[in-house]
Amino acid sequence: MNPAALGQPFFDPRHLITSVDELRSFVDPPRPAQLTKVMQSLDLHCRRWIERSPFIVVSSVDAGGRMDLSPKGDEPGFVRILDERTLAVPDRPGNRRLDTMLNVLERPQVGLMFIVPGRGEVLRVSGTCQIVSDPELLGTMKAGGRAPTLALVVTIDEVMFHCGKSVIRSKLWSPEQWPDVEGLASYAQCLIDQTASDESLEQMETRFATWHEGNELY
Repeated sequence: MNPAALGQPFFDPRHLITSVDELRSFVDPPRPAQLTKVMQSLDLHCRRWIERSPFIVVSSVDAGGRMDLSPKGDEPGFVRILDERTLAVPDRPGNRRLDTMLNVLERPQVGLMFIVPGRGEVLRVSGTCQIVSDPELLGTMKAGGRAPTLALVVTIDEVMFHCGKSVIRSKLWSPEQWPDVEGLASYAQCLIDQTASDESLEQMETRFATWHEGNELY
């Protein structure tokens, strides 16, 4: 029987960590470079990384503390560097839920993780976000001939590089070591099984196929 079904925890509560001192007893102090690597603005290395990144993850939180992670991707450099402390993230067509933007209206703090294919390290940015509809700015972020309708403008509080151990362990850039995906349901099948949809499975599969063919990306 699952312990949780009986109202019992999955772990011995005597081993719950509740203080900094307890936590540090398990993990050695970081090296000086790790303590001092946090910056408040973009340097040359950060700028070059952002200009090469085709994929980011944006974290946000609503007024109730509920977290959200939103992936965003486009051609390398799709995130605009406005100055050494300001970034603009275009909002391309997606699921229309507006999770990140709704959160930003309640709590403007966000985190961004920039990924460059083939590199294990990532660039982390945290800051304060605003939602912008300025046509002049949006016009500088066209893709497929179309400007985004909105953008997230992030004022940087902290920026740092994060080491590549997690990506190395995951074999993320080693296709020969990727897990077998046979038997995983398609996105359309998941939606049909988990939601109330106004489309059939076949209609969804056809629509999503156009994304992979690049016909409806923008």
